[in-house]
Parts: sequence; C-alpha cells; structure tokens
Amino acid sequence: MNEDEREIVEWVNEYFNDKERWNLIGALQALQKQFGYLPKVGRRAVAARLNMSPANVHAVATFYNQFRFVPPGKYEIKVCLGTACAVKQGKLILDHWKRRLGIDVGEVTEDLEYSLDRVDCVGCCTLAPVTMVGDETLGDMAVTKVDGILLRNQIQKEQEARKAAAQQSQNKPD
Repeated sequence: MNEDEREIVEWVNEYFNDKERWNLIGALQALQKQFGYLPKVGRRAVAARLNMSPANVHAVATFYNQFRFVPPGKYEIKVCLGTACAVKQGKLILDHWKRRLGIDVGEVTEDLEYSLDRVDCVGCCTLAPVTMVGDETLGDMAVTKVDGILLRNQIQKEQEARKAAAQQSQNKPD
C-alpha cells in the first residue's frame, strides 16, 4: 500500500470512529467530498468497516450518478440539463464541451486539466442554460462562452508557466 492509499484508509477509519456515521451513502458522500472521487481503496475500506462486500459497495455507488470513480480535473465542468437548461439548449452546450475537450461525460482530459459531468439541476433556472466551472456558476451559456472559458484558462496557464520559468531563472546560481 502506497502513502496515498494509507492516507485514504486512515481517513476512512477516522470517519467511522464517530458511531453516528454508520451508513453507506453518507460514508461515500464524505469520502468523495474529502478526495474528490471514490478511490478503490477507500471503497474497500468503507466496505470492511460496514461488513459489506466491496462488490455491494460498488453496486450502490454506481447506482447514483453523484459519485465519481476517477479524480476530477483541475477545472471541474458541470453542465446542467435540468428542465429549464434542457429547453434552452443545454445539450448543445454539453456537446460543445465534449468536442472541445475530446472527452465524454464522466471523463477527465489526459492532462488532468478538465473533467466533464452533467447535472440534473443547479437551482439557477432563471440563468438557464447553466454551466459550473468549479464553484463558479455561469448563466446564459452559449458555445462561444465555452470557447472563451477555454481560451481564458489557456492564457492563465501560459502566464503561470512564464512566471514559474522567470522565478526559476532568478533562483539559478550564476
């Protein structure tokens, strides 16, 4: 078991030290909140603590679309497809994200920059169609706004790389 896996198992054991926390869904929600997804070693540790088979825990986790099985990207993209967003072309927005990122719903880009998910409702129907980028809610979405978000993030990434290179060159001994 590597260090990351030990950290996950220790977290699960600590979580279950509270006697009021002995339910599967709550444990899985807490595990995902802590690590951003449901790591396999974490699901196995939860199963052991609840005297369940890992297969049963996996079956429950896969039943609910709220759970992730891969770590999210740096930018978590969530496209709302609730009624208001669906009526206002939310599916078009989702399809454009898929094309531009080259991934499907539930996947992460190879560079781990972006993950893409669909959600049933974010509770901002008056802003439909809505996309969330991390914790930021973006209303009145359009395919051109998707392109703008990607361009903004690319520029920010390039600026950070230049800044890091400049700092590294300043720290080099002459």
